[in-house]
Amino acid sequence: MRDPLRVRVSGPLEPFVAGFVAELGDRGFARVSVVARVQLVAHLSRWMAARRVAPAELTRDVIERFVESRRAAGYRHFLTSGALAHLLGYLRVLGVAPVPCAVSTAAPADLLLERYRGYLVGERGLAAGTVRYYESVARSFLGVVSSSQGELDVAGMSTAVVGSFVLEECGRCSAGSASNVVVGLRSLLRYLHVEGLVAGDLAAAVPSVAPRPRGLPRALAPAVVTRLLCSCDRRRAKGRRDYAVLMVLSRLGLRAAEVSAIELADVNWRDGELLVRGKARRRDRMPLPVDVGEALAGYIQRGRPRVESQRLFWRVTAPIGPLTSDAVSEIVRHACRRCGLPVVGAHALRHTAATETLRAGGSLAEIGQLLRQQTAFTTAIYARVDRTALSELARPWPETGR
Repeated sequence: MRDPLRVRVSGPLEPFVAGFVAELGDRGFARVSVVARVQLVAHLSRWMAARRVAPAELTRDVIERFVESRRAAGYRHFLTSGALAHLLGYLRVLGVAPVPCAVSTAAPADLLLERYRGYLVGERGLAAGTVRYYESVARSFLGVVSSSQGELDVAGMSTAVVGSFVLEECGRCSAGSASNVVVGLRSLLRYLHVEGLVAGDLAAAVPSVAPRPRGLPRALAPAVVTRLLCSCDRRRAKGRRDYAVLMVLSRLGLRAAEVSAIELADVNWRDGELLVRGKARRRDRMPLPVDVGEALAGYIQRGRPRVESQRLFWRVTAPIGPLTSDAVSEIVRHACRRCGLPVVGAHALRHTAATETLRAGGSLAEIGQLLRQQTAFTTAIYARVDRTALSELARPWPETGR
């Protein structure tokens, strides 16, 4: 296979080729992909030399002109400015290429949302998914109280404005989504009051949503979980990673965000424990079953890329990076598609772990400890799963005389 450093590069970018090749290798790019990108650098460098363009002049307009000339020359690959994003990022870190100047055009609502996001993360310690949802509700509400010129008038808000927004938003969504809208809006209004941006606490003016009946947790049958695990090709790095992720989800009942947050140091091999970074900055130590430990060890030894970061689970395709919570859920969904099963998310395996514990004779208190839930009310929903135990409480239907 061709050596990327054997690609001839002349011109102003020649001194940076070796470092750029090493950067791509560290980020997990295959050699054939590195060769193609170095060839692109060679073309750009020749183009710059012909026009006497220095690396310090690689602005967005210059890159667009190069891409246009590349298209006009009949090239079939790397025909957008995004193809040069990795090179420009590398040069900017070195201080060679100019960093795009961000024009400060942020609207007052955007600035307020930025501060609100910092409050949710720093003061409340909310999970990333919850922060994103609260922010989306806040953005919609602030759009209502902003003028057509983008001016924000939160001080003049009234209970009528709050009630009208809730009625309009909740009128086009389900009961569960409406309840989430109400919770998110109350959080924003309390923040505005704490910051002194509104005179009174308008959170009490948000109308409540009638609670919906709580359905049974949707757990998977043991045979289905086995099929999902067996669908992972553990001869490959991706299969070993997916198998380890599915084992952690199904055996320990972790949330997707908790799986993505696991670090190497969180696995205590000597004591057989796993540190779980949960909601609201909670830290819990859980027993590490042998089969889960074996799955993690197999991935670490023969699947995890060699990176300096402590994060445990990583992407297997370039550019490599740590798995996000969405990527963890996608692993479950992809396994369902491989097996021809109805697609479910990572939370279904959390329900499965709790349900199997109950069926094995575990108490609701033990399920609460497994799921690390703060209130017994949240765990009580699993009482309705054990129909055998519930049947002992059911009284016989009275016979009616004729």
